[in-house]
Amino acid sequence: MAEAAAIVGLVASIASLVNLSTKVVSRLRDFTSKSSDVPESFKSLSRRLPLLTAILENIQSQAEAGRLPENVTNDLAAVVDDTVEQISAVQKYLHKVLPSDSDSKFGRALKAVKSVAKNDKLQQALEKIYKNIGFLTLHQTTRHVDTGDRILEGVSKLNIKPPTSFNSFGVCLGQAPQVPADAFIGRKKELQQLRDWLSPKSQPNGQRIVSIVGLGGLGKTQLSLAHTRDCGDDYSSVFWLNAKDETSLRQSMVELANVIFSDSISPTAPSADNEKLKIDKVKRWLSETKNDQWLLIFDNYDDPKLPGIESSTGYNIRTYFPDRAQGSILITTRSPLLPFAKKLQLEKIKDIEQSLAILAVRSGREVDGELIKRQFKDDSARRLALRLDGLPLALATAGAFLSQSPGSFDEYLESYNNNWSDLGEHSRGPVDYQERALFSTWNVSFKVVQAQDPEAAELLRLMAYLDNQDLWYELFHKDVDDAPAWWTEVTKSRARFDRAISTLHSYSLLEINAGQCSMHMCEHDWTLEYLNHQLDQERFRIAVHCVAANVKWDNENEYWVNHRRMLPHARRFQNPRVKRVVDWNGIEPRELFHFGWLYEQNVMYGEGEEMYMRALRGYEKQELEIEALNTANELGVLYADQGKLAEAEEMYMRALRGYEKQGLEHTFDTISNLGNLYTRQDKLAEAEDMYMRALRGYEKQGFEHTLNTVNNLGNLYRRQSKLTEAEEMYMRALRGYEKQGLEHTSMLNTVNNLGLLYADQGKLAKAEKMFMRALRGYEKQGLEHTLDTVHNLGSLYYELGKTNPNKFAMAEEMYVRALRGYEKTWGLEHTSTLDTVNGLGKLYEKLGKLTEAEKMYTRALRGSEKAVGNNHPKTQLYSRDLKRIQEKLQDCEGRDSSPEEENLSCPELDRNV
Repeated sequence: MAEAAAIVGLVASIASLVNLSTKVVSRLRDFTSKSSDVPESFKSLSRRLPLLTAILENIQSQAEAGRLPENVTNDLAAVVDDTVEQISAVQKYLHKVLPSDSDSKFGRALKAVKSVAKNDKLQQALEKIYKNIGFLTLHQTTRHVDTGDRILEGVSKLNIKPPTSFNSFGVCLGQAPQVPADAFIGRKKELQQLRDWLSPKSQPNGQRIVSIVGLGGLGKTQLSLAHTRDCGDDYSSVFWLNAKDETSLRQSMVELANVIFSDSISPTAPSADNEKLKIDKVKRWLSETKNDQWLLIFDNYDDPKLPGIESSTGYNIRTYFPDRAQGSILITTRSPLLPFAKKLQLEKIKDIEQSLAILAVRSGREVDGELIKRQFKDDSARRLALRLDGLPLALATAGAFLSQSPGSFDEYLESYNNNWSDLGEHSRGPVDYQERALFSTWNVSFKVVQAQDPEAAELLRLMAYLDNQDLWYELFHKDVDDAPAWWTEVTKSRARFDRAISTLHSYSLLEINAGQCSMHMCEHDWTLEYLNHQLDQERFRIAVHCVAANVKWDNENEYWVNHRRMLPHARRFQNPRVKRVVDWNGIEPRELFHFGWLYEQNVMYGEGEEMYMRALRGYEKQELEIEALNTANELGVLYADQGKLAEAEEMYMRALRGYEKQGLEHTFDTISNLGNLYTRQDKLAEAEDMYMRALRGYEKQGFEHTLNTVNNLGNLYRRQSKLTEAEEMYMRALRGYEKQGLEHTSMLNTVNNLGLLYADQGKLAKAEKMFMRALRGYEKQGLEHTLDTVHNLGSLYYELGKTNPNKFAMAEEMYVRALRGYEKTWGLEHTSTLDTVNGLGKLYEKLGKLTEAEKMYTRALRGSEKAVGNNHPKTQLYSRDLKRIQEKLQDCEGRDSSPEEENLSCPELDRNV
């Protein structure tokens, strides 16, 4: 029997260890109850220490009963003392890193993850603790079978694997990027999916193969390494292999052989044979019976060569899989075409707070321990995060740059927008992305595409000049004069175009959804700055032609839908980067005119004027007089829309003199436009003279425009309060349209205008009837004028609400419907959108909702200032409305008021069309 001193020493050590373990478990459980972001090392420790306590209690009972030999007592005491030392080290470490109750939830997780990742001593202590638990468990198992059975049952639940004939090598990442644990943020859903698909616990039978697929820079490698941290204990061994090309993979397999096998293969064999022997030996080891709990990570397999996938530079990764279908295999790749793997499609980070967190952690701009919280409130950081559009590599690159620079987030954003190439040249990038930096990561895939399908590569270059969204076949399928051979080839048929798109998609350079293609914003930046670093005038000319040739005129079906689709592509040419490199010389005037028309119709007046002026000079240079006069007429329309009435009159008169000199029918269109202009200038007599002159000309020549001018005369008489004459003109136009037997857009416009007239006359029931008739017709044809009539109905119900307050709810419903439609069809800052916003402001003011009214008036004013300038009559009207509501709000402070009783004028019941 052991001596008393040895027994007392062992019992004292056990008591100390039990007390210490209880405290650590309590601390860990308190931590885990407050945060789900707990490192696996801490979770495992909190599960295993209660088992240790149970074992120690059994050993203590045996020692006190004198059933342990002295040498065993001393050996156990040594193990217990060592465990006390290791757990004490853990306790001290936990005291440093586990946060106080005052820290934020994110801060708790961040501190813990940082500490686990960076402290090797902690990991060593944990390994010794688990080894000692195993020793004590084995001692109790062999000494007391009944107790051992119960302990082994507990061991199985805690994932302490029984010994096997195969060595466990743990997590062997070799030359994998070193990703700090705190630098990996988010992706919880994806991590859970990998656990479900790969872990032997979740999928115990058969071989498990998963591919992480996505654009370069989305963090595929980082996600795979995060999985090893999250689920490393689930595998007997984890091995990382560099699969970027076959040479790199074979070298990784050789290095893996050196790790697994202590006996080396004879160095006397030729190197190629030696390499093959080692690779085959690794494959055999991975195929051994019961050796099925490992995980292989094949990283950056971006150039596959498989049945049905041709590649002159790629290889077949399956030749490196073990012969027996077992174990877990994880592949990171840009190719979505691996048929043997479950595909986890990685997308950009959509949560702006996660993007901000990456920026904050990577830049290291921590302030009083409130790093993330502060960055969330930083508008400049938010602007940068939005611009980088959730691409982890772009966010990490920005953070890495800022960590070494005193510059601000806004300064980095300015450099990114204006000096992309220079920024790339001097930006080191995050080390964990290795050589695949933001400014070069897509070069690898592009070179492969160039080798496989040169026409597809050229098509990608061309896309730099278009928007990065909504790219479809018909956009490109246009005849181009003197087209290069690659363009003729790639657009000759839908099948050939689709093959090029498929090639680009195969390397995640394009996304495909519902027949449309798109690319990430940062990749789009790369296509311009890298693939088109030097302007290619031919590609630019083709892109301009693709946009111009697709623009519809306002007499074509659903032209506004076409405009909303084409406008982002036209706007691309106004991007500062594009404007810096493009050259409009040599672009056909007719295409410039199309751009001017598109910009004008979408309230981009400055851009529209620039294109019209370029077109005008081009037509004059080519001595195309009629086209030049048409352009001058459209410039007049554009100036009139902006409220630049003097400039509009000058253009109209220039066009008119030219038409009259040529004896052209276009004369009457310009005369009618002059009538519209004089109406806006309140030169109503001159306006009437122009309309009557145009009307006589149209009637003489039998043009359909006759009825349009009659309608315009009705608008003029309504403005002059000659309501009887106005009604006569409207009815004349309406009868003419009805006689033609067509529910034409122009006829519906006249019906709408009759509704306005009846509203002016106080015949509100008749007005509603006209508006409803127009609305049904517009809806039937799917026309955008539907929204004008819905707006007018809102204004009508506003008027009816003055005597029947229940109508105010109907007014709000109509205004909101019109507003949503305008925002979707024309955009947030179109003049029609802003009119309806202002109408809602007047409705809310009438209802006494002054705060809501102020918001609407402010939005209308700011939008109008941007769209048409400070001097436009609309802008001045909105300014007066805002000033009035602000004065009311000031008057309401400190006293009761009843603003709803004020008799406000009807909000913009004036949508003549």
